[in-house]
Amino acid sequence: MNKKYRKAIIAGNWKMNMLASQVKSFADALYNKVGDEKGCEALLCVPSPFIPALIAAHYRRLGIGAQDVSEYDSGAYTGEVSAQMLSDIGVRYCIVGHSERRQYHGETDSQVNRKVHQLLKEGISPIICVGESLEQRDKDLTMEYVGYQVKAALWGVTPEQLRRCVIAYEPIWAIGTGRTATAEQAQEVCGAIRERLRRQYGARFSRSVSILYGGSMSPKNASQLLAQPDVDGGLIGGASLDPESFARIIEFARLEG
Repeated sequence: MNKKYRKAIIAGNWKMNMLASQVKSFADALYNKVGDEKGCEALLCVPSPFIPALIAAHYRRLGIGAQDVSEYDSGAYTGEVSAQMLSDIGVRYCIVGHSERRQYHGETDSQVNRKVHQLLKEGISPIICVGESLEQRDKDLTMEYVGYQVKAALWGVTPEQLRRCVIAYEPIWAIGTGRTATAEQAQEVCGAIRERLRRQYGARFSRSVSILYGGSMSPKNASQLLAQPDVDGGLIGGASLDPESFARIIEFARLEG
């Protein structure tokens, strides 16, 4: 990571786990393990019903993120949550385009792009997930596929808006499988993402974007992954459900760079 040009971010993604009644005890446990040192922005992206509980915990050392957002402003979209609703309760980040949303809900690149614009309009930073399947990697299509996802997600995004965007590279074959891309593989793809941003937006804007690695990052491999020049943090799944593991990854990010 390169903290001279961009901030380090460790974002937890609880997915569909935990209960609202467990949020305060988790926040208290994490509070005791994470100091006030700067050098890394830590946040939790939690299911929508948990967001008020996390805010009520008054845990100032954590940013608050959502896991998805509607592509629409408002209207007859039962079950949807708008960007304006999220902004109104204090959400600062939101995941879009996660592979599980793409796989299980048929989310398209066009929908991801519309969600990005909804979030930016409300001052929320989108965490844009991109990544290839094992079949695409085996066919040497990683760079083409990931590059297309990045370009599609950022369609119509201005250089100034780009500064508020976060990209999360999550190889699908490494999510929740215990399999992790090597540090060299992660750097290769994250470096290629930054190069694509440079070609589209110029060096000054591309180097300001935080690019995260997701895909079974844990305390065992975080230090090596975070030592890579274009890996600026992590989108953490399973390890973010354990205060001790999550705190250790945050500390690694604070020490690197």
